[in-house]
Amino acid sequence: MNKGQLIEAVQKNLGKETSKAAADAALNAVLNAITKAVKKENVQVIGFGTFSVVKRAARKGINPQTGEKIKIKASKNVKFKAGAKLKAAI
Repeated sequence: MNKGQLIEAVQKNLGKETSKAAADAALNAVLNAITKAVKKENVQVIGFGTFSVVKRAARKGINPQTGEKIKIKASKNVKFKAGAKLKAAI
């Protein structure tokens, strides 16, 4: 499912009186709120899951094309852990 399909699903769930633009705005508002909040703290949606930031330490790696040893910088990534209701639905 891509973002356009997700917008259509949100519109369908909200009812016929909801426009596609309103569903798009609602989805964007939720995604923006999660993005801003996860920078500061974990975002937990009960039953759905938890978004959190994980730090990856700097490490050494190997370029698979050349076999050359390289340094990989430390980085941050977002981790998602599915909640109980989401797991049960699948």
